[in-house]
Amino acid sequence: MSPLLPAVAYSPDVERPEPDEQATIAELVKVFTDMAGVVADHEGHAHRAVHAKGHALLRGRFRVLDGLAPELRHGLFAAPAEYNALVRLSSPPAEQLPDTVSTPRAMAVKLLDVPGPRVEGGDELHSQDFLMVNGPAFNTPGISGFLRSAKLLAATTERMPRTKQVLSATLRGTEAALEAVGGQSATLKALGGEPQHHPLGETFFTQVPFRYGPYMAKFSWVPVSPALKALTGEKLDAAPDTQREAVAAFFAQPGAVAEWELRVQLCRDLEKMPIEDASVVWPEEISPYLPVGRLVVGAQSSWSADAEATEDSLAFAPWHALAAHQPLGNLNRARRVVMAASRQFRSTFNRCPIHEPR
Repeated sequence: MSPLLPAVAYSPDVERPEPDEQATIAELVKVFTDMAGVVADHEGHAHRAVHAKGHALLRGRFRVLDGLAPELRHGLFAAPAEYNALVRLSSPPAEQLPDTVSTPRAMAVKLLDVPGPRVEGGDELHSQDFLMVNGPAFNTPGISGFLRSAKLLAATTERMPRTKQVLSATLRGTEAALEAVGGQSATLKALGGEPQHHPLGETFFTQVPFRYGPYMAKFSWVPVSPALKALTGEKLDAAPDTQREAVAAFFAQPGAVAEWELRVQLCRDLEKMPIEDASVVWPEEISPYLPVGRLVVGAQSSWSADAEATEDSLAFAPWHALAAHQPLGNLNRARRVVMAASRQFRSTFNRCPIHEPR
């Protein structure tokens, strides 16, 4: 096996905003707050503008691994440590759609009471958040394509739920046929063709890059405990809350243990591992994912009667971060503004202040 290339050093020059970026971000803010407003007016409650439907809200413990290689000992991972963690499993879009409309899955993790200098532009003082979905790349290169997709999504918000279920079932069949011959389509999955698999068996990815101390990287959560690995690819029944019920059944088992490994993929070639194009899968033959931490979640009630109220008071965001893990690229720059606007709308409409847990 050839030795790995050295990690590319971070420089502000790796980020190259487009001339119209701020205008595009402003449009995104309007699209997403309008979507949230449509849902809030229809349901009498404001949800997140994306990943609105929560499937689980869990407590766990995260441990930074000992004996990391020098190039991995930066920021959060500079020394062995342990942190309490909150874990949210969810799915998009802005609506509380039944799981018969299958969409991508998401896993957000908030590490509590993390010491160290904070990233500029963040609004929490002690948390380190990791937001990931079950696919290695975004379905558009950047925010211009994202805006086009968001406008299409906004046009159907809180409309035609039955049509969405039929379309989703059709797309799932198309996606299954495509995967059977060795391919898969990020576009189909984003439109509702995501296969209905158990969320606890999924591998999750940030899709977008972050600083890793002096370097740049992407992150991934990988199921490693035997019980989770056994769920990888397990199909779920088509039911309105099938994901929430499947997760609840797992954690209701006496002695249940779920363990994920946090892995990091350092940027080692800027041409093949671009910072501004989130649609490019960074090749693992150039830079494999390397383990840096473990998240352990034990038996508990994964979704209680007051879970939604608890969710209302919480926010997960990539800019809740240490300076050493500054979000990079145009999608992350947009998320800082759009997600802040969404949080403000949600908090105001629900009359529920969002606060950082300690």
